[in-house]
Amino acid sequence: MTFRVRREDVIPEVRPPYSPRARICVLASLNYPDISASDAELITRFTRVALTTLVQLGVRHELWDTTEPLENPSGAAEFDGLMLLGGGDIDGSCYGAAANPKAYGVDLRADRDALAAIAAAERAGRPVFGICRGAQLLNVARGGSIIGDIADYALHHGAPGEPEFVDEPIDIVAGTRLASILGTDRVIGRSGHHQAVDRVGDGLVVAARALDGIVEGIEDPDRWYLGVQWHPEDDDGPAADRLRLFDAFVTACEAAAAARLRGVAVRAGSE
Repeated sequence: MTFRVRREDVIPEVRPPYSPRARICVLASLNYPDISASDAELITRFTRVALTTLVQLGVRHELWDTTEPLENPSGAAEFDGLMLLGGGDIDGSCYGAAANPKAYGVDLRADRDALAAIAAAERAGRPVFGICRGAQLLNVARGGSIIGDIADYALHHGAPGEPEFVDEPIDIVAGTRLASILGTDRVIGRSGHHQAVDRVGDGLVVAARALDGIVEGIEDPDRWYLGVQWHPEDDDGPAADRLRLFDAFVTACEAAAAARLRGVAVRAGSE
């Protein structure tokens, strides 16, 4: 049986703001090869929660679904920020690895579209926030690599026949942007991942780790470029942590947009 996530199922029921704080491009893979019924349900729920949270924070968003080829991935630079949500595994060729027999949902074309959008947003100086697959894409975009399959997985996802998602203790690295956002040295994240960041990409630092040392967060200390491996948009997890993360991202997008407008005003006034 083929399962499919419909765009209309993830659209927030709340109205978008008349005067938004920021305009954000949200990149998601609503569908991927061999998606299961349970994963389709999770993708639907997580995406709806993420988009609803953005609207509640005063954002107008545009959802780009990489299920189909993006017409112009570089158009991500035209927004105030870029958010990347979860989905299938990244093709190993994107980071120089052989095909992994335990990988699922791999779509090289979707990976290339996402990486092109990240590159465009970075060149334009836009804040970028990635969740799960999105965090891994941020690492690969900077030349990093991915653990193909976490052998000792108990902290990260359920065993066969058990619920996929678990409550995972995650230690936040002191002095990082992530620590300042969350205001704590440990969170309980909702996790269901079998892959994670391995070699950290250029210019990035580890911002969070699992109790077994697996990387759970990365960031660029010099710009707003942040990825978390767990799922703050899982509404079975702490709403307060989700709001802190999303609001920090929206605030960064709002500030970046205001700075650009000031720059335009200065240039216009000097002519």
